[in-house]
Amino acid sequence: MMPQFTLYKNENKNSKKAYPYFIDVQSDLLVDLNSRLVIPLSAQETLDNLNAKKLCPTIEIDEGVFVLLTHQMTSVPYSTLKNKVTSLEHYRYDILGAIDLLLTGI
Repeated sequence: MMPQFTLYKNENKNSKKAYPYFIDVQSDLLVDLNSRLVIPLSAQETLDNLNAKKLCPTIEIDEGVFVLLTHQMTSVPYSTLKNKVTSLEHYRYDILGAIDLLLTGI
């Protein structure tokens, strides 16, 4: 089972430079689906708009500081999420707040 808020390395050679990580935001109740809803992370310096701070919160991991690109949320095949990095459960409310802002404007 892949717990919600697990961070994975992006193994796609065409996109991993721009988006080195994905965070799985899909509910654990939907494990039978063959895809997962993810949000890409990018290096912090790629986002220079301070107004987007709630939409794109900063995530700090051992590998550096990254931004959650909530507006680029997408689904990926379950099979592409192979290399687990860590749990970002402690960012749960920041992540859910960013998703709420994207979907509801609140």
